[in-house]
Amino acid sequence: MEKLREGGFLITKVRQLSQRIFDKLLKEHKIDEISAAQGRVMFPLWRQDNVSFQDLKKETMLSKATLSYMLDNLEEAGHIKRIRSEDDKRTIFIKLTKRNKELQDKYLQVSNEMKDLYYKGFSEKEIDEFESYLRLLLDNLTDYGEKNKK
Repeated sequence: MEKLREGGFLITKVRQLSQRIFDKLLKEHKIDEISAAQGRVMFPLWRQDNVSFQDLKKETMLSKATLSYMLDNLEEAGHIKRIRSEDDKRTIFIKLTKRNKELQDKYLQVSNEMKDLYYKGFSEKEIDEFESYLRLLLDNLTDYGEKNKK
């Protein structure tokens, strides 16, 4: 009999629990301007500002509709600005506002606390290996998704 594997189940449990802890830490740090879900959009922008909509969509793996909705809310709250490319009017870039850059340090502090929780007891080598496995898993799922688009 084939051994029952529980990787997907464990990943789901980790995601749910980490989301609850992250939300709690955001509250403790009095960060209510950006939700954890919006942080998923902001994090890539904090690594590289002025990113095209298409690149941000690819990085976050959100649908066009979901990303547009989140960007609408972030823009309305004054965290980002959409700027149309002068070279190609169909291309829209997402740029951080000064207000958001001030929030970035507080949010990244919470992210670092989460990182410390995630990797407690791991060596650097184990972290690298673990993240390598996660990237491979993500690549496998991405390949499957690309091949099976409707």
